[in-house]
Formats: sequence, C-alpha cells, structure tokens
Amino acid sequence: MNRSPLSGPYPTRRTVLRAAVTAGVTLPLLSACVTGGSEDQDRAAGNTGAKSAGNPLGVKADAPLEVVIFKGGYGDEYAKRAETLYTQKYAGAKIDHQGIQKIGEALQPRFVANTPPDVVDNTGASRLDIATLVSAKQVTDLSELLDAPAFDDPGRTVRDTLLPGVVDDGTFDAVPLTLNFTYTVWGLWYSKPLFAAKGWTFPTTWDDMLALCATIKAAGVAPWTYQGKYPEYINDPLLSMAAKTGGPALIKAVDNLEPNAWKAPGLIGAAEAFAELAGKGYLMSGSEALSHTEAQAAWSQGKAAIIPCGSWLESEQKGVTPANFDMVMAPVPARTTADALKHTAVQAASSESFLVPAKAKNPAGGMEYLRILFSKQSAKAFAETAGTLPAVAGATDGLTLSSGLGSVRDVVQAAGTETFTYRFRTWYAQLAKAVDDATGELVNRRITARQWSDRIQKVADGLARDSTVKKYTR
Repeated sequence: MNRSPLSGPYPTRRTVLRAAVTAGVTLPLLSACVTGGSEDQDRAAGNTGAKSAGNPLGVKADAPLEVVIFKGGYGDEYAKRAETLYTQKYAGAKIDHQGIQKIGEALQPRFVANTPPDVVDNTGASRLDIATLVSAKQVTDLSELLDAPAFDDPGRTVRDTLLPGVVDDGTFDAVPLTLNFTYTVWGLWYSKPLFAAKGWTFPTTWDDMLALCATIKAAGVAPWTYQGKYPEYINDPLLSMAAKTGGPALIKAVDNLEPNAWKAPGLIGAAEAFAELAGKGYLMSGSEALSHTEAQAAWSQGKAAIIPCGSWLESEQKGVTPANFDMVMAPVPARTTADALKHTAVQAASSESFLVPAKAKNPAGGMEYLRILFSKQSAKAFAETAGTLPAVAGATDGLTLSSGLGSVRDVVQAAGTETFTYRFRTWYAQLAKAVDDATGELVNRRITARQWSDRIQKVADGLARDSTVKKYTR
C-alpha cells in the first residue's frame, strides 16, 4: 500500500492528487450554519488592529491565536518555530497549538458550530472536504495575504515568493482560499554513479531514450521498471510528455472535458511512445505485478535503470537504498523537436494545505501566521529537517542537500515557469481511474494507443454529459 501522510514525510501519487472534491470529511450540516451574522463579524473585528507597514494585515498584538496542525510525517516542530516568530513580534499573543492527525473528525463539529480555529493545516487522510468548505463559504479569501509584503523580504509580496503553480493549486473559482506549503515534482529517476560508471547519459529526447534503452538492455539490465499495481505512476511520464508536446492548451482541454481532448496528437503520440517502450521489451519483466515498494526495491538493487516517481522517492527508499546509490531525478524527454514546452518542463504540484476559516476569531492573526510560515527562514528550516522541497522559492539556497532532493531543486530551477499539472485527477475520480486502467493495458501491450485514447475519451464524454457531476474549469 502506498505511503500515506500518516506514515511518512513524503506524499504519494494518491495522497497528493487524490481529489479534494472526493476525499476528506464531509460537512453535511454545514449549510445550515453559513449565514454568519453580526456576532461573528464583531468577534473577528474585536481581534483586529491598525494596519501599518510593519503590520500589513492589521493584527491585534494581544489577540489569542489558535493553530491546528496535521502532525504526520513532517511532525509539527516546523509549525511551532513559526509560532515562536509570531510571539516574538506579538509578545502579548497567547498561542493555542494543537498537533493532531484526524483533522476532519476533530474540526467538523467546530465548523458546524461556527467556532473554528484561526488557522488549519488541512492535511491527512481524515482532512476536511475542502469542496464543502468552499461551497459553504467557510474559508477566508487569502488575496490580502498574498498581496502583503513577504515577512523577511518586504520588497516582494508573499505571492511573488512562491514557486510556480502554488497559488493556482489553492484557487477556487478565481479566489485563492488555501495555501500549500510543500512542493512535489514528478520525473524519472536513476542512479548517478551507475550511469557514470556505464558511460550512460540521461537523454533529453525520446529517440535518444530508446537508443539508451537498447544499450542498457544489451548490458543485461532492464531499462525501466514501474509500480505495476498502481499504473498512475507510469501515467505521469506519459502525460508529462503529452503536456510538453501540446502545451497548456492540451492540458486545459483535458481538464475541461472538451470534446476529443484525449484524441489530441500530443496524447496519442505519448501513448504511442510508451507502447513502443513496452513493445521493444524495455520494461522489466513482471513489473505489472509489482507494488510500489517492490518495483522501487528492484530498481535500487540495480535490476532496472530507470523508474518514474514523485519527489518523495528518496525518503521512501531510505531503508533499502544501497550506500552511494545517489539517486537523481530528471525530466521526461521531449517527444518531438516542435514541442510547445521545453524538455526541461516538469509536472509539479503543491500540497500540505493551510487555510484560515471564515468564522475564525482572529483571521488577521491566522493570515499573519501564514505570512511567517511561508517566509524564507521558516521554509528553509523546514527543508533542513523534513527533506522535502517547500513551496517558497529559494528556501533551499545555501543548504547541503541529499542527491535526490538536490536534483529535485535543480529540476525545478531548470523548468523555471514551465511547470504544469493536470487537474482532472483531482476533479473527476472516475476519469482518473479510466486513465490508470487504460495505461496499464497499454504498457502491457493489450491495447493500442488509439484504443487507449478511445477508451478514455468515452469516459470523459460521459462525464461531460452527466448533469449530476459538478464541473470545474481552468
């Protein structure tokens, strides 16, 4: 079973991109409690101070602050460090800190009663259903926070200090409502010393990838393996390749359930590429039957040279990776010479979601806490202990990083503004499953690329026609 947020510091494919609209704890009684009223407004107003250059959000210095943190693989010490910075600035403020795991179970009654905390780390398998919170208008618009000066870089706004896509990941109907603290990247992994010893160079084009695979296979090593029981893992490089070919227009068409989106040349071309990879015998025999841990163990034992995965791989493999393996991530090679995005473009998304409840007693303090948490100094301290990339640009500057995390940072820096993510997986679980199932069939040579496209398009069309399914657009 994939690592969950409860059991380790790195999110998995499913915990990062599991639909916010289909996961978490729902709030069936919330609609009866969303009208607000003068009592709620007065309560918040009583904890508001005068705004100034040093206090851009108007925090009342002695107003209490309640912070609830998901205490999973990252722990909660990073959150406490930010609280220390808060009380250094607002010495009269008393902070009520709670580090818990079952966020939804603990907080659902409080949202229903209109007595939520001031800031919530809404993460973990039992998190609150963000879609329900949003529709019930229970989440504060964070535009003021994003436009405020950064805590330790007042010449820039908070918005300007975040990595590409972070604000979009927390935006609902054009309003930023959540802010994600960590940054996950997907790519292809290999052992740098192994490649150096063999004289192999990681390719930037798919033609070169196929040529390298032939060389690797001739050396008695399987070129690729993948987490066969969870074909979403091999979806990532396939869909990344398609995104590079078709660019943002292709991604938007897929996510918006547009007619024939899955029949775009970029998607069919990517499916053909992975069908060829399998057809030439470049996937390790038996990969289809392997769990994520089994496939990753085989790869770290040198049975395969390349494996697709997200940036949590290094941490997840700590117990089984040989010394001096020095794994590194590389972006998916380009399919064509006329791709819309550079070969350095990567799929990336933020996670570890923070929000300020609309009915909080101290919403100004909640946003100020996030301004401090998302400062460079807080993010840097987090990176040092958590071994993952924060969502704050430059947070790892000057740090000595492991080979894996260092390569993730380098990949993000090389991508620049060309990071991307699909939203259909978080919006439409049925479509996500259809893609996973079809890709599993594709790379095991049971269907063709055209059949792969037809199968997925049929499901997408059905969702588009289904009036009972809430539609999202980008």
